[in-house]
Amino acid sequence: MEFREEGEGEPVSPTGQYFNSSILSVAIFAVLEFEVPINDSQALSLIQDVFLPINPRFSSIMVSDNADQKKQWQRVEVKLEDHVHVPIFPSKMSPQSYDEYFDDYISNIAAEKLPQNRPLWEIHIFKYPTSHAAGTLIFKLHHALGDGYSLMGALLSCLQSAENPSVPLTFPSLKSSGPKTTHKTKIVPQFFSSVFQTVSDFSWSILKSNFVEDDRTPIRSGEDGVEFRPITLSTLTFSIDEIKLIKNKLGVGAARYIHGTLKNSSLTISNIIGPVEKMALDNQAVCGLYFTAVGAPQCLTVTALSYMGKLRIALGAEKGFIDSHKLKASMQNAFGVILEASNQIPPAKAA
Repeated sequence: MEFREEGEGEPVSPTGQYFNSSILSVAIFAVLEFEVPINDSQALSLIQDVFLPINPRFSSIMVSDNADQKKQWQRVEVKLEDHVHVPIFPSKMSPQSYDEYFDDYISNIAAEKLPQNRPLWEIHIFKYPTSHAAGTLIFKLHHALGDGYSLMGALLSCLQSAENPSVPLTFPSLKSSGPKTTHKTKIVPQFFSSVFQTVSDFSWSILKSNFVEDDRTPIRSGEDGVEFRPITLSTLTFSIDEIKLIKNKLGVGAARYIHGTLKNSSLTISNIIGPVEKMALDNQAVCGLYFTAVGAPQCLTVTALSYMGKLRIALGAEKGFIDSHKLKASMQNAFGVILEASNQIPPAKAA
């Protein structure tokens, strides 16, 4: 491996070292689904010219200083053939058959650790048509490269609007739809409430990490080494308009109930806001995308990503312990029940 002489390397953050240690190795999977088949040679040029320049860590490895063993990012020459993989499967099969091949393939690569002697990422090109796409790109990025938001942001920066590539992607506004006023008499109580919640959450985190352990449940085996076991990855899609309808009919924020239900459960849940219009990678339209994290010592990981008015939920579940098909069906059924119940609320009673 050839090192680049560019002065002293960038120090690896404590979080980066934690996510890439002998006891923990966490990676982010980002999956892009395309409307047309993927061209190998075109993908390689995009990786070289667009992906690598985004972040210098994509061209770096972790090295330790011999004196104090502090880790740094050291730039190296990247050999794309070591990072880009194109699996081969039987041809002329049905999309449903390729769904099974895809599920098995992503389960296998999720269980594999990224080699430490080259930059901590891989790209897998699945060229076969599934029930979701004509071709699929799988980005496997080590969590030590950055947090989920920065890594997904880096990938989204490679994409353009499908309708007009010269126009930046549009994301939903985070501003509240209604006017927000705060009286001075509420500032002090809100401040002390925030302080109390912060102290309470921090104390509970200390207890959970050292003394308190969740009970064994259908989504938590309680066994050691869960992070090294294979997973199954499945997705389901909800309409954001229907979610807004439920929120408006109930007159509350759905996030409040989601947080209250999940804060003490044995899983990881994460969400990212995606573009509102169709996007493309070098004029190749993207019909779907989602992400997940693998390598965490939990039996279930739930992630959500919005795109074009849809919310894509990805479920990463411990293989052989959690029935992914039953879990997915239960979530779809529960959403249908909630939507049907909210439709029974007359508009006059809606908050």
